[in-house]
Amino acid sequence: MKSEEIIKAFSSIAKEKNVERENLSDIIKNVFLKLIEKKYGDTTNFDVIVNMDKGEIEIYHQKLVVEEVEDSVNEISIEEAKEIEPELEVGDPYVDIISPSTFGRRSIYNAKQILNQEIVKVERNSIYEEFKDRIGEVIVGNIHQIRRNAVYVHVDKAELKMPRSEQIRGEKYKRGEDIKIFIKDAKMTPKGPEIIASRADNRFLEILFENEVPEIYDHTIEIVKIARQPGDRSKVIVESNDKRIDAVGACVGIKGSRIQAIVRELNNEKIDVINNSSQPEILITRALSPAKPYMLEIDEEKKEALAVFEDDDISVAIGKGGRNIRLASEVTGYEIDAKKRSEYEMEGVQQLYLEDVDELEEHEWKILNSVGIETAEELLNASRSDLMKIDSMKDVSIDEIEETVETALENREEEQESESEREEEREEEREEDVEKETDKTETQEVNSTDEEEEQSDKSDTENYDVEKVDKTESEGNPHFEN
Repeated sequence: MKSEEIIKAFSSIAKEKNVERENLSDIIKNVFLKLIEKKYGDTTNFDVIVNMDKGEIEIYHQKLVVEEVEDSVNEISIEEAKEIEPELEVGDPYVDIISPSTFGRRSIYNAKQILNQEIVKVERNSIYEEFKDRIGEVIVGNIHQIRRNAVYVHVDKAELKMPRSEQIRGEKYKRGEDIKIFIKDAKMTPKGPEIIASRADNRFLEILFENEVPEIYDHTIEIVKIARQPGDRSKVIVESNDKRIDAVGACVGIKGSRIQAIVRELNNEKIDVINNSSQPEILITRALSPAKPYMLEIDEEKKEALAVFEDDDISVAIGKGGRNIRLASEVTGYEIDAKKRSEYEMEGVQQLYLEDVDELEEHEWKILNSVGIETAEELLNASRSDLMKIDSMKDVSIDEIEETVETALENREEEQESESEREEEREEEREEDVEKETDKTETQEVNSTDEEEEQSDKSDTENYDVEKVDKTESEGNPHFEN
């Protein structure tokens, strides 16, 4: 079989496999190197040149001219060499040109099988290189297989794997349906490229926001942090770089149009959009939504916070399976502990030890301690008859001691009530700070509304065009591919 016929036969196979012409040259070269290795046992002194334009395959075999041949593959005798090239001497290199037809039809048939294997390798490498460069994109694929631990999605010639850990909890998949996926990773394995797709990754949510909110795409609004329980709830902190634009309002859209598009894509996952704040109390309060803390204690050094809620609100604050409090902790960077108001106040009522009552004589409280009565509560709950049985108590007035302890206990409770009132005042001040920021935002919205009313002579068609521009900008985002 001539070189031209071999190339033509190989080209037809490559065409069926959609292999590019420039890659076919390397594939044919590798095929013949394997045939050479099979026939001669080594390819060290062989070179294969493939010219696709001329349809030629040239195989060169370099041998060494010697007096006596010991290696029949890589050596040639001086007598034989001089018959071909008389000027050759011992020690000179001799190049033998091998015709591809010398391998025979059977070898060429085997070469076609090798060609198929090489084409598969090229396809695998091509897929890996393509998706390695596309990590971080959101694309649309078609669901091909649904297995217990993974869903397989076809994108062109590639098959992407979406493991269970990268799926949205509770989401149902159907074979043949189109699906948006995030390209998370690409790696080459012995079995071929493994492209990992995800719908649970935080970056998937971030790109969905970029697609729906032009202000995020052009960096007028920045996404500061995302905490997410896929399929259940997400908390997204946003910040506006333009004081005239309300970050939360822009993300939510008119009548919730923008946020609802994202929610639908994420299988009705709840999304809390949070306005960023440099004040930890305000940021943590917003992050704990939909619950509102009655009081906050914050340790900025340890990055810890205690959030106290009304007893009826504690379940909402913690959330199902502790998700709300955990997501709030993750998105703010503070380890938040939630507590009922009743429990918090009970902890605040500290025990009053008799030795701490200044009005009691030392010998008096020591007598009571000796029989196991150490606190004011224990003394006032003890029966008079039991106290009278104590020999040492005959020399002291039980009534006076009880009256002294009751007075000290009342004074302690008054102090705690005063401290509670002061804490409520501090909480009111914090709420006022939050309201001031909210008022500022509402003022911006009112000003924006006034400007819209001044231009009320514009037609509905013009308004539609504005929405169309927003949509066009969103669709023009390079992160998304239809």
